[in-house]
Amino acid sequence: MLTEDDLIVTRHAQEKMHVEGISVEQIITALERGSKYQQTDGILAIYSYYSVAYKKLGTKYLIKTVFING
Repeated sequence: MLTEDDLIVTRHAQEKMHVEGISVEQIITALERGSKYQQTDGILAIYSYYSVAYKKLGTKYLIKTVFING
């Protein structure tokens, strides 16, 4: 089970979270339950109506951006 301490959220991702209305809990849910696709420099987790782009750094998750699908 992931916690907020397992996440490193970039400034860009924080701004997008605020604009898109996506919470830390939703990010954790996407990481745990979402469909994952390998990207050029990281992974894209798609869950429900939103997506999270991240990169695994050891035991931490670097959250690069979040966005609403569609």
